[in-house]
Amino acid sequence: MDLSFLSLTEINTSSIIVRLLLSTLLGGLLGWERESRRQNAGLRTHMIISVGSCLLMLISIYIPQTFSEYRNVDPGRIAAQVVSGIGFLGAGAIFRLGGNTHGLTTAATIWAVAAVGLATGAGMYEAAIIVTLLLLFVLSILDKIGKRVFIGGALKTLKISFQSAKIETSKVLSILEEYEVITKSINVLQSRNKKNTKIMLYVIVPENLNLKHFYKSLNELEDVGQISLGQDF
Repeated sequence: MDLSFLSLTEINTSSIIVRLLLSTLLGGLLGWERESRRQNAGLRTHMIISVGSCLLMLISIYIPQTFSEYRNVDPGRIAAQVVSGIGFLGAGAIFRLGGNTHGLTTAATIWAVAAVGLATGAGMYEAAIIVTLLLLFVLSILDKIGKRVFIGGALKTLKISFQSAKIETSKVLSILEEYEVITKSINVLQSRNKKNTKIMLYVIVPENLNLKHFYKSLNELEDVGQISLGQDF
């Protein structure tokens, strides 16, 4: 199988197809990891960012190759705008929860996956693949090692259902802070009839947590229903 076209710098149909497909795949791998962590920016978002960045890089290269008579054409100009513009998407992934800031890792991953797309669009296949593998290592394996060494607790899923449409998340968060339970992310889901509400939190539970007292404090909340604390993940 002839793969010599991979080393070509000229933008043609073959290089366009390969680069767009590869950028979609690499972005999908990073997005899948974020999706597995229940992050708002997940599989589809990362794939779109990666392939979009790749296309813009292809356009940046295609313009000076096609319109060589224009001397002031800069192939890096569009790519530079991607780097600055991607910050708006990253900012959307960051939010404050109580006294903590969340989504920084996802925002950084969005920025990095845009760089992967740009590298793929420029034909830097090896760099794009290596960076993707490094990012997967940092996000998955290194993350688990860091939690065991530095956090001293277990990451669990806390689900609390309420028999009311209106709930006060501040009271829930104050109870978590009282028991030194660290909140990593929170999702509030309402039923279709809007009569019931469920809060799903991903929390770091300290090893010495008194579950009996913890459940008792949560049950004292108004209109609270079922409470469950899931397994580590």
